[in-house]
Amino acid sequence: MLKSMRKNGLILAMFALGCTALVVLTNELTNDKIAHQQQLEKLQTLEALLPAGSYDNDLVASCKLVTSRKYLGSDQPQALYTASKNGEVTGYALEAIAPDGYSGAIRIVAGFDTKGTVSAVRVLAHNETPGLGDKIELKKSNWINSFTGKSLTADNESEWAVKKDGGEFDAFTGATITPRAVVKAVKNLLKLQHEHPELLSNAPACPAAQ
Repeated sequence: MLKSMRKNGLILAMFALGCTALVVLTNELTNDKIAHQQQLEKLQTLEALLPAGSYDNDLVASCKLVTSRKYLGSDQPQALYTASKNGEVTGYALEAIAPDGYSGAIRIVAGFDTKGTVSAVRVLAHNETPGLGDKIELKKSNWINSFTGKSLTADNESEWAVKKDGGEFDAFTGATITPRAVVKAVKNLLKLQHEHPELLSNAPACPAAQ
């Protein structure tokens, strides 16, 4: 009986070792492909945020990390991508968090030029109610395009709110909290550029870009 137990234990050990080796091998073979696909997806998102022809640099490689809870809604560093052409900065794509969504934090990314004019905004992740709050997604509605072409100035700051709060942005029927949170997040992101441009120019590089 002892012999049989040892034999079965050895078989199980060899089986576990084989499975582990297979997992490691599969991971090694797919790591590069996964990383490449992630880079492609990130590049596609950035290309949708910044006007074609407005830059000639590698946007992904330009990644920096900006930290500001006041303006970006989180204590965690947020990714900044700087567009440039012929060595001159032409625009930015900056991620931010809207911490006060109806169902939790909403991750966004906004593209804007050096004067603070928004070229596009996209939602990266959220947990908002399907059929209501999820209209912040481009595939659900065109609402997110209402930021395109807008800028923040001392004269129009009060307009950066949903209509229910006296601003110019539409809200969703039965879901005012979600668009209110996104409008506030984009507004704060632009305020960062106006009030603390050094946070963009002096930000450290992302680990992968170093």
